[in-house]
Amino acid sequence: MAPPRRTSVTSAGERPASGAWSTAPHPVLESAADGVLTEVNPAASRLLRDARPGARMADATPAWLALADQELRDRTVNRCADTDGGASGWIGTRSFEALPSRGENGNVVWWLVEDTGRRRAEEALATERERTAFLSEASHVLLSSLNTDRCVSATARLASEYLAEAAVVVSPARGDKLPLAHAVAGQDAGRGLVAADPCELPGLDEALQGFPPVPSRWIDPGALPAWMIPEGYTGTITSVVITPLPGQGVPAGALVLLRSGGQFTENEQIFARLFAARAGAALSAAHLYAEQSAITRTLMQDLLPPRLHRVNGVEFAGGYRPAAARERVGGDFFDVHHSGTEEGDSSLVILGDVCGKGLDAAVLTGKIRNTLQALVPMADDHQKMLGLLNGALLNSHHTRFATMVLASVRRTDHVVRLRLTSAGHPVPLVVRVDGRVEEVGTHGTLIGALPDIESRTVETVLRPGETCLLYTDGFTEARGGPLGDEMFGEERLKRALSECADMPGEAVVERIQMLAAQWVRGGGHDDMAVVAITAPRTNHLSAVDGHTRGRYTA
Repeated sequence: MAPPRRTSVTSAGERPASGAWSTAPHPVLESAADGVLTEVNPAASRLLRDARPGARMADATPAWLALADQELRDRTVNRCADTDGGASGWIGTRSFEALPSRGENGNVVWWLVEDTGRRRAEEALATERERTAFLSEASHVLLSSLNTDRCVSATARLASEYLAEAAVVVSPARGDKLPLAHAVAGQDAGRGLVAADPCELPGLDEALQGFPPVPSRWIDPGALPAWMIPEGYTGTITSVVITPLPGQGVPAGALVLLRSGGQFTENEQIFARLFAARAGAALSAAHLYAEQSAITRTLMQDLLPPRLHRVNGVEFAGGYRPAAARERVGGDFFDVHHSGTEEGDSSLVILGDVCGKGLDAAVLTGKIRNTLQALVPMADDHQKMLGLLNGALLNSHHTRFATMVLASVRRTDHVVRLRLTSAGHPVPLVVRVDGRVEEVGTHGTLIGALPDIESRTVETVLRPGETCLLYTDGFTEARGGPLGDEMFGEERLKRALSECADMPGEAVVERIQMLAAQWVRGGGHDDMAVVAITAPRTNHLSAVDGHTRGRYTA
């Protein structure tokens, strides 16, 4: 119970009765102008054993109270404003607020009101606020990256800065080796791989298996193996905390905290587990993302379009642009299958367009490409290949259809001979050396839509410098232009192709793709795939002996 500020003085200059002090529930002291105690009630005597009349404040009371008494007298001597002059501090394990009152002849009466409960509550509240801020920062740092290595290093660094003097993050074993990330307060985190047995440190093997942590007092700091002590840590370890990093069903690792010169309290160990829960969730998410990324990369290899080049004396070039910039695959595809490596051997070029776009279309694209790869031995019979593929799509659970064009390619002397078959696909275009653009009149029905399909195969010849262009309708139906709603169209594609006369295949593909990109100007469009088959320029060599037949070379 705190007394009123001035109840110790009944009127100006009148001292309160000593008898009233003896019954006060709070310790009460009176000091004279020279800092000597004149009165001490029983409660003050029990609290301060050296406090008695005649003793000096500096000798009988804590330093913070003696200093407050001296400052109050200095303000009076210097005629400063008579402020409260109160103070607060600890006496042993108890906290007190000292409230001064003026007595006669410059004497000061100090009432000591205990506020230990309030002080501890304020300190606990401040600690919880600090810990909440730390956990919020830790969550932000740990979840800001899905890179596993960065997440592990950040966990060790944060733990060493806020929870202990040094921290070690132990990841699940890789064979007979343990991945470690260690950090010392004020230093950058380091990582390494050590050949060690987690059973060397009691509680570590259990933590890596996700079992609840053992109390810190059960762990002998002297039994800590050398590989567990971070490089640059010079303190004598007196306390160790080991806690699991819980993941999603599978532990993400273990966190080891090291401290010298003190012990981890029960409250600190509980807080370490709260941090470990957040770190484990972040590490688990990073591991899951890394695993899914690896799976995606592996599966993507069979879905990405191949890189094309010159084979058997024929130039092949291809380009692909998915409908969405964030996607790498879609419903358009192309492949080139070679039956041999000698000039004159045939190659099969396939370019197709699956209904739809995105991942769903890419899945069917992969199935079609695998099926066609199995049918390559019958590449000379386009109708049979398309019929078998049509039956395979009709018998699958997919309801999508596809358009396609097949091209059997063979080089004979200095010309390239083509056999082209379309199945519901835009007609192939051939650009001659003089710039003329011709349509190859092949046509057919869709794949995967009807029980029976029909198709027509057409043959044509490419002379040196001439190119046959296979493309999907993503080019002709691309909307853009000055107003943003006009289709690129077949006529504009033909004019662009005419300008590519006598150009290498790669240059033709690059030119067509560039014009289409300029046309859509970042707007929405369908998948775009294009393949250029080019008969390269050749030089005729005369016979070496002057009699035998010469040959053409690229």
